[in-house]
Amino acid sequence: MSSVPSPAYGAATSPGLDAVLYPEIEPYASGTIALDRVHTLHWEACGKRGGLPLVFLHGGPGGGSLPQHRRYYDPAVFDVTLYDQRGCGRSTPAACIVDNTTQHLVADLERLRIARGVDRWVLFGGSWGSTLALAYAQAHPERVLGLVLRGIFLGSAREIDWFVHRMGTFFPEAARAFVEFLPPAERGAILASYHRRLVDPDPAVHRPAACAWDRYETACSMLLPQTDAAATFDDSTAALAIARIEAHYFVHRIFLPEGALLAGVERIRHLPCSIVQGRYDVVCPPVTADALARAWPSAEHVVVPDAGHSAREPGIARELVRAVRRVQQCLA
Repeated sequence: MSSVPSPAYGAATSPGLDAVLYPEIEPYASGTIALDRVHTLHWEACGKRGGLPLVFLHGGPGGGSLPQHRRYYDPAVFDVTLYDQRGCGRSTPAACIVDNTTQHLVADLERLRIARGVDRWVLFGGSWGSTLALAYAQAHPERVLGLVLRGIFLGSAREIDWFVHRMGTFFPEAARAFVEFLPPAERGAILASYHRRLVDPDPAVHRPAACAWDRYETACSMLLPQTDAAATFDDSTAALAIARIEAHYFVHRIFLPEGALLAGVERIRHLPCSIVQGRYDVVCPPVTADALARAWPSAEHVVVPDAGHSAREPGIARELVRAVRRVQQCLA
């Protein structure tokens, strides 16, 4: 799931968010990796060259990395890699779901690690980024120093059903608009109907569906929704990537067996981990973070009392900055 709203690359942060994040910083390097005959991955690096390695895993699936994502870690300590997953952000082709699975994304992250010359790194991921961080860590535990996770999503059938059918428990207006975008005959199979429209090659079909999907998710993502940002996001070229790729992964149950990520905690229980969760996160409800924390008793579990889902909320941002510092101390 994405940490929307993020209406455009370079979107400004709020004054409250600026107060808790590190100052803005520019990359010291960037590049691309040709993954196969279809996909090219874009990456950038910022902070202290040769410092403590950390990789940022964006949300979605289908989101992208933004300048604000450089600001959760001390630039005098961390050598931070940010990248856009297949079909996302500045990676190409945009919104492409060909050869786009969790297994591909795990392999891409390992390829990026090798290309960056990193032996082991800290994984920092929120929402879908937490999903991918867990999948990668369980596949390559020897390459992970620790994890900072936010807004936990484990990809279960219950979580996907909640996103598609149940968020209206708290946001009935947004859910009603989401459902009523579809013709009455298609409302009995909401996910399948959206998926069919989102993968249609005709922009007249997929773009309105993408905007409807993103308005729904954006409206539910913050404790205090920012309706102006939601309206801007409708015009973003990122809208199609988020909606199409999310629907693609949901239809395929994130390409993992039910319960696999929770069962796989045994492989990474020895690693330091901090879990940050908004108490009023409607997109990824706290019950999932609680289940992960119970399976991983040594992990730190911080519930932010005044926040929803988005990393752009000051309370979430504050605790993420603190969590990175605590993981840093564990590795000192």
